[in-house]
Amino acid sequence: MSDTTPAGDPTDPQQDSVAVDPVSDSSSACGGVVGGLIKLARPHQWTKGVFVLLGPAFAIGDHSMVIGEDGVSVSQLIWATGLAFFAFCLAASGCYVFNDLADVERDRVHPRKRRRPIASGRVSEGQARVFGVSLLVIGLGLGFLVPGTVGWWVGGLVALYIVNVMLYTAVLKHIVIFDVLSLSSGFVLRVLGGCAAVAVTPSTWLLNATLFLSMFLAFGKRLGERRVMGNEDAAATRGVLLRYSDQTLRMMVVVVGVATLLTYTGYVQSREGSMSVILASGMGGEFSFNLLWVTVMPAMVGLLRTITLIMEGRYDDPTELALRDPIVRYSGVGFVVLMVGAVLLAG
Repeated sequence: MSDTTPAGDPTDPQQDSVAVDPVSDSSSACGGVVGGLIKLARPHQWTKGVFVLLGPAFAIGDHSMVIGEDGVSVSQLIWATGLAFFAFCLAASGCYVFNDLADVERDRVHPRKRRRPIASGRVSEGQARVFGVSLLVIGLGLGFLVPGTVGWWVGGLVALYIVNVMLYTAVLKHIVIFDVLSLSSGFVLRVLGGCAAVAVTPSTWLLNATLFLSMFLAFGKRLGERRVMGNEDAAATRGVLLRYSDQTLRMMVVVVGVATLLTYTGYVQSREGSMSVILASGMGGEFSFNLLWVTVMPAMVGLLRTITLIMEGRYDDPTELALRDPIVRYSGVGFVVLMVGAVLLAG
């Protein structure tokens, strides 16, 4: 068995073909409605909230935002960024609930999604609706609680995020290309929300890189589902896949993957001055280095490895791939560590 498909991996199509009683299987997994509600909120997907932190992190590194006596305090930064982060996380969880409610019949025929709380029967549809509304209201409220007039912008962006996802669930997920653009817009809104929370101007390069990266993840997921489940089964669980072909999706994955790398390296280059440190001086000049460049290598390794595994049909979800594949996981960790180090040294 491949090291990227461990025993018990729910993405293994052969394993999922075994007959399973979804209710008894799911009930024994966590037990009770509370466990089902927690699973329904998909807290593991809160890792996507890291996009909220990008704006504040880069703003500190390139001196767009000053921390200390002459600028914003650390406590203010943590409070504003934290509120924005959890506002988008809870809003996303609420949207997941309503997406599962809309897809419950399709999920019941999906080899992995049939174990979701609503599809398996662990959580009733009525309980899910109350839970989903509560998450949306709390998330929206946290956005407006961000201090200052920017709170209205953060709350408005959270509201726009919710509207976008609801439109996706109701209409856009059935329209080819627009389904991916809608999903990608959610990531861009997270970046804008983080920037608004700390009142910094988002870099156009950063917004472009975010857009292309999220499109890469969305197209990769669609290709992965077709490769893992087969065309007919994949189309049964995601109807828009009938409008895509493997060849088209492979081309789109490669195109937006390359665009992601190009726009991110463009962002790195645009920070040549603010993220550079002087290493030595002499002969009338200075030897300096853009610290942000060191993050390009792990970003490239992680992205190319993801493309390789999706093309091979080992996974149907790039997010799950990032958590399970050691090379992608270590590349992600390395990217974060080097990014934090570069920001701290440049600051």
